Amino acid sequence: MSFFKKFFTKKKEEDLKDSLEQTKEGIFGKISKAVAGKSKVDESFLDELENILIQSDVGLETTIKIIERLEGKVAKDKYLNTKDLNQILKKVISDLLAENNTEDIHDFEFDTSHQPHVVLVVGVNGTGKTTTVGKLAYQFTKRDYKVVLGASDTFRAAAVDQLKIWADRVGCDFYDKGMHSDPAAVAYETTQHAINTGADLVLIDTAGRLHTKTYLMKELTKIKDSISKKMPGAPHEVMLVLDATTGQNAIEQAKRFTEATEVTCLALTKLDGSAKGGVAIGISDQFKIPIKFIGVGEGIDHLQVFNKEAYVDSLFGKEIKTTE
Repeated sequence: MSFFKKFFTKKKEEDLKDSLEQTKEGIFGKISKAVAGKSKVDESFLDELENILIQSDVGLETTIKIIERLEGKVAKDKYLNTKDLNQILKKVISDLLAENNTEDIHDFEFDTSHQPHVVLVVGVNGTGKTTTVGKLAYQFTKRDYKVVLGASDTFRAAAVDQLKIWADRVGCDFYDKGMHSDPAAVAYETTQHAINTGADLVLIDTAGRLHTKTYLMKELTKIKDSISKKMPGAPHEVMLVLDATTGQNAIEQAKRFTEATEVTCLALTKLDGSAKGGVAIGISDQFKIPIKFIGVGEGIDHLQVFNKEAYVDSLFGKEIKTTE
């Protein structure tokens, strides 16, 4: 059973639509214009669609897959009105998102068969990693779960301080050993502290490792191994946090981190500020790792579950005027 089985609170679809307005206008606004007035799927339309998807950071590999599937669905009858074509595109993208084993979920709870439940959070600096940890801690703490935040990013004083501020803000436990401590030792002792205090959930924040630094990736593996030594089977989840606004660089980061450790889920932040939110489609398709969360604002409660159907509905929310 996944830690992220069910999301803790159901968000209004209107909120999601508002949050993804830039993505909708950036990607599907362009698609809508390309579709408008078309009566058939011809080479000219497919070329235009390919350019739009690539510019929106869907990625070449995934773009080709979308184009091929679209061609397959309209092969028998190339005459379409714009509403039909819009619905076919929606179905193609929904199917792609479904293939990464992500369930359509509205709330979640963690697996109580082991206690505490340990989540290792990884990602490069600037992705919103520590903020995501804090927002996640907030959601569980307010439901009376005992949460511990572990500060394994020991290279920057600001990182430890930021996590401590989040712990104080949400009212949860905090463990650190100060600057320049061994990150693996901090992770080990955080897990031990959580066991000793009867915690329900442990969120361990790691250094914002540059994905181009091989030795730092090796250290990430060391952290994971140290947790396993203290608690066999842990960490139970490894969550990679990616910034949607970085587009193809986010995909490159995902490649490096999945090579370094067994990433079990993704959190895609700053999706509300990205006109290139197509990266969610590309990452989901290429890595087959479930996107569990999307960050859609700076507020403490602006962390939402990634529900593929709600996501696609939001992007295609504005009905395209039918042209017969």
